[in-house]
Amino acid sequence: MVLASGGATPMIIVQISDMHVTLPGRPLYGKIDTHAAMQAAVAHIVAMETPPDVVIATGDLVHEATVEGYAELLALLKPIPAPVYVIPGNHDDRAAMREALAGHDYLAGDGFVLYAIDDHPVRIVGLDTIIPGKVAGALCRGRLEWLESRLAEAPDTPTLVLMHHPPFETGVGYMDRMGCLEGAEELGAIIQRNPQVERVLCGHDHRPVQTRWHGTIGQICPSTAHQMYLTFDGEQDGRWLREPAGCLVHRWAEGAGITTHLSYIGDYGPAQEFGKD
Repeated sequence: MVLASGGATPMIIVQISDMHVTLPGRPLYGKIDTHAAMQAAVAHIVAMETPPDVVIATGDLVHEATVEGYAELLALLKPIPAPVYVIPGNHDDRAAMREALAGHDYLAGDGFVLYAIDDHPVRIVGLDTIIPGKVAGALCRGRLEWLESRLAEAPDTPTLVLMHHPPFETGVGYMDRMGCLEGAEELGAIIQRNPQVERVLCGHDHRPVQTRWHGTIGQICPSTAHQMYLTFDGEQDGRWLREPAGCLVHRWAEGAGITTHLSYIGDYGPAQEFGKD
């Protein structure tokens, strides 16, 4: 067994996704209280035995992209003491998000939401995949060239690339048809040339999914609220269900790289010692 060296302190990165936050008293589809679900997710993060160094949110932050909705999201995130980095999903609006989250300096500017965070042992690169007015995503030449340039700046630093729409096939047909439909092949070639990319972290599919992809691991985070139905019948339409909410906990340690855990959000009772009532 290869253990982490005794050098740098491990870094904990919690990933949440597809929160679809609504205003209080306005449940999504009239059935899903995503506001309460987000409160539960934040409480879950704050109560973690090992606090995260960073929280990342991979899109669909709110369901209706208004400044009021993002202000509500910001209030819900406030108890988290760690830095929070967000990227937009297809339900988000870049301008409204930037206006409400003006204190998030990495979001400054206009146009695509693109950034690289170099403040931690693991580099965090945010990649905007949205097409306004569309459910599916895409990566144009400009965004791909931006990513390649940023990755070239730090070829020896372990890196996470964040994007909302998965660029890889999952087998869930109704979601694959609205993934990152343009630029995925070119993105894969860039990732292949940059082995420092430890993960490509996505949202959108409301399911915990992982795959080996172009020399790295492509990973999808479940929703903090509702999940999508798992089916490999490519003819079925999309459906949602109340499977447990969750987040991903990525632990980086020098000499060990990144290991990812799925952490279920909810009250499942206290941890029990073996052999005791």
